[in-house]
Amino acid sequence: MALTVDFKETVKERVERDPAFREELLKEGVECLLVGELDTGKAILRDFINATIGFDALGSLTDKSPKSLMRMLSPKGNPQARNLLEIVAHLQKREGIRFEVRAVR
Repeated sequence: MALTVDFKETVKERVERDPAFREELLKEGVECLLVGELDTGKAILRDFINATIGFDALGSLTDKSPKSLMRMLSPKGNPQARNLLEIVAHLQKREGIRFEVRAVR
């Protein structure tokens, strides 16, 4: 099922007015990737990118075509770890945050 424009606009508006939501959205996407929920993580990252930097600007930063990036994060996309980590690195840098991984039992 495709996302509606209303949902995308709702996320974009919330991201613009709520810095904590913006950071948590990116954090949730990365956490999903780390625990093996690849489809959910890709979907969240795609929403985050659409609501913030956009695929055109991210393509310029990564030297990848925006369409290629969109395909990577699509439901049928199968991005290499290198590409996912590069995307996350650029998003962290742009947001001025850095994620740390710690072991928890």
